[in-house]
Amino acid sequence: MTTTLSQVYREKPIRLYNIIPLDFNSVRTVPDSHVWPKSDDFSSDHRLTIPIVDLEDPNAVKLAGQACEAWGAFHVINHGIPLNLLEEVESETRRLFSLPAETKMKALREPDGATGYGLPRISKFFPKHMWHEGFTIMGSPADHAGMLWPNDNARFCYAMDRYQKKMEVVAEKLTNLILESLGMSQEDPKWEVGSSPFSAALQLNSYPPCPNPDRAMGLAPHTDTSIFTILHQNSVSGLQIFKQGAGWVSVLPIAGALVVNVGDLLHILTNARFPSALHRAVLNQDGYHRLSVAYFYGLPSDCRVSPWLKLLNSVEKPRYRSVTVKEYVGIKSNNFQQALWLIRI
Repeated sequence: MTTTLSQVYREKPIRLYNIIPLDFNSVRTVPDSHVWPKSDDFSSDHRLTIPIVDLEDPNAVKLAGQACEAWGAFHVINHGIPLNLLEEVESETRRLFSLPAETKMKALREPDGATGYGLPRISKFFPKHMWHEGFTIMGSPADHAGMLWPNDNARFCYAMDRYQKKMEVVAEKLTNLILESLGMSQEDPKWEVGSSPFSAALQLNSYPPCPNPDRAMGLAPHTDTSIFTILHQNSVSGLQIFKQGAGWVSVLPIAGALVVNVGDLLHILTNARFPSALHRAVLNQDGYHRLSVAYFYGLPSDCRVSPWLKLLNSVEKPRYRSVTVKEYVGIKSNNFQQALWLIRI
C-alpha cells in the first residue's frame, strides 16, 4: 500500500503555535514576532532573470535542460493552461484569503495534518514568523472548503479541481521534456512504486500588504522537496531565486507564464546536475496583495530515489545514497537546511 504524504506528516506533528497565521487585517504595525533583522540581503539583482521556455519551440528540450542546469528554474509559456482558468483560480484564491480571520480558522490545519489553512510548515525552523498565510489542498478541496463556505463552495472546488487536472497534464509534459533533455526516455526511470508513480499537492499563498515590508519576510529561503514545482503568481512581484555567483535574483511576473523550479528529488535523481532552487518571497514595497498558487509535483512516500546511473560516466560516482521519499521528508523535517548533505555518500 502506498504511503501518502499526509501519513508522513502525521508522524511529524508541529506545534500549534507554528500553524496559526496572524490576523493581518487587525494590525497597523509589524509585531515583534514578525520582525526580521533589517538587511540589504532583502534586495536582489534586477539585471538578471531566469530563462523563458516556450513549449511550442522546437528547441524547448534543449532550452529546458540548460535552464535547469544553470538556474534550477525557468518561466514556461504556451503551457496549455487557459488564461481564464488562471484568472479564475487567482480570483478564488483571493476570495478565500479575503474571508475574516475567524472564518479561515475554521479550516485550520491540524498540527499533524497536511491540508487546510495555516502557516508554512517551515515556520518552526525560524525564530520569527513570516508575513504569509497559506491553504494546502491534496486531492479534493471539498472538506475544508465546506468549512469556509458551507453553502457556497462549489465554484471554489470546481476551479481547484479543474486546475489540478490541467496541472497534472503540464507536469507530465515537463517531466518528459526534462527526461529528454537528459538523454533519457520515459521508460528509463524505474519508479519503485506499485501504483501511479507521481503525487501532487496544491498550495495557495497569500502575502498581505505590510506596514513595513523592509522589516518582515514573506517566505524564508528554502528548497522544495518535490521533483519540481509549477508556480502561478499574480502581477505582484516578490519571488526571488538564489543563483551562485549572482546572489538573489527577482523572478518578475510575466502575464500568462508559469514558473518551474527544480526540487530536491530531481536534484538527487540527476546527481546534483540540476540544482534544487533556493527561493524566497519578499514583500511588495507598494502595498499590493501578492498571491501565488504552487503545484508541487513529487513521488509517493514509499518510492525510492537515488541518482540515475544512466547519467553517470565512468569516473562519476553517485553523490547521494538511496532513500525513500518518506525517509527524506523525515530527515528534512528534523534537519531543514542540511537534508541533502546528510544523505551524501
